[in-house]
Parts: sequence; structure tokens; C-alpha cells
Amino acid sequence: MTFMADVIEASKETPVIVDFWAPWCGPCKQLMPALERQVKAAEGKVRLVKINIDENPGVAGQLGVRSIPAVFGFKDGQPVDGFMGAQPESELSKFISRLSGETDPKDEAAALVERAQASLDASDPGGAAQDFAQALQLDPENGTALAGLARVYLDMGNRDMAVEMIDAATGPLADHPDVASIRSELSLGEAAPQADTPDEVDTELRDATASVAANETDLDARLVLAKALAARGRRAEAVDHLIYAIGRDRMHDDEAARKFLLTIFEAEGTDSEISIDGRRRLSSILFA
Repeated sequence: MTFMADVIEASKETPVIVDFWAPWCGPCKQLMPALERQVKAAEGKVRLVKINIDENPGVAGQLGVRSIPAVFGFKDGQPVDGFMGAQPESELSKFISRLSGETDPKDEAAALVERAQASLDASDPGGAAQDFAQALQLDPENGTALAGLARVYLDMGNRDMAVEMIDAATGPLADHPDVASIRSELSLGEAAPQADTPDEVDTELRDATASVAANETDLDARLVLAKALAARGRRAEAVDHLIYAIGRDRMHDDEAARKFLLTIFEAEGTDSEISIDGRRRLSSILFA
């Protein structure tokens, strides 16, 4: 076997699947016959090259193979897809379809996003994260997948990773509604005064609530309270205070209450009851 001839050059004519394996690898023995069946079912649309890493350590090292089984798909002389570990035959079929050009990666990404959202509904954030990440590999411009993965990170307490992902979004991806929603979600957490302990959180809320109770027309105190409530997930209550402030003086502090209210709406999404009710109430004030 000559890697340059049998893989690089050959893939310029027909996509080539390279299966890195070893005789001592149990999962390799499970994967190989399944992969062979799927390649045969493709009826010549792809070729399969099997490389024993014990006999060809240099090739495996050049491609960064650290564990096996490892499978790479080559097309036009370049690696364009791949995976590690055993896979069910349904996934192998999809892999081959992508490589042979029979499947639109965007369509497969959309299916993965749908499955990820179902995983979230079933309280399986780990499975959702895996599918969102795979969808992004297939379609890097899938805003729903990016926002979904960032939201999983946020819900699991990894705020820094969520912020990093959203900040890295550029161009049309940055303006995607789902990305804008999670960006607003993150900004709500930044809006409130920061507290280091649960006692400090309680104190912030208590002080802000007391300020509003002492002077209900103190619109600055209302905004502080609204931000504290929103940052802690009590958005319906935050909306109530913001609507009150806008009704009293919509131009106060350069329309700070209205702007923060729109941030809540964006974070909630258009289908949220909080957004629907809040927008109705806001319209009744602005267009009265």
C-alpha cells in the first residue's frame, strides 16, 4: 500500500475512506465488517483503504491518530471528514453519503439539531451537546446549533465557554435570531450587580426591593431591581417593574427601561408568554 497513490491520488477520482486499525483492537474488529458492508452498498461511489497502524505508524502519526479505530474520508486529495470509535451502521451510511456527495450536510445538520432539541426535552444535555457540536461541524453557519450548544454550556455552569462561542460568531451568524437570543441571555446575567455569595444575592434583592417600596416613583431603583430579578431568572417580575417605569417616564435615563425590556424579550424569544404579554403591554403604553 502506497498512501500517496492509493489514497491521495485515488481520492481525486473517487472518494477514499481510510480505516486505521490494529489486530489487537477489539472495537476495530466490530467496525471493519460494518464499514465494509456500507462501502459495498455504495456500489463504487467510495473506496476503502485499511491501514494497520502497527505496520504504518508514520502515516497514522502524520494524521494525528491517537486512538483507534479512526476513520478519515478523503476527497480531491484532502481529508474532509472523519470520526473515531465504533459507529452504528446508520451513522456509517450517513458518513458515506456525505463523502460521496449524496447528502447535503446542511440537511443532516438540521436533523441533528432537531435530535439535540429532543434530547434537551428529555433532560439529556450531554446528548444534546454532542449533536449540536456535530451539526456545527457539518454546517458551521447553523445559528441554531451554535446557540443551542452555548445554551447547554450556560445551563451547565460554564458561562465562560458560552460567552466565548457567542463572541466568536461573525457575519450573518452573529445576527441569527437564536444567537442574538443567547447573547441577550448572557447580557442579562452581566446587567445585575455582581455578588459572590448567596447572602449577597439576597441582600441585593432585599435592598433594591426596599428602595422601590420606599419610593415607588424612583425609576433608577426600579431598573436596578429589574436587572437583579432578570439575572436570577425572575423575568416576569422584572418586566412588571420595567413596564411601570416606561409608563411613568419612557425617556428616563435615555430610555434605559425600554432598552433593557427589549433585551429580556430577545432572550425569551418570540414565542415566550413573557415576551408576548410584555410586548402587548409595552405597545399599549407607547401607542396610547
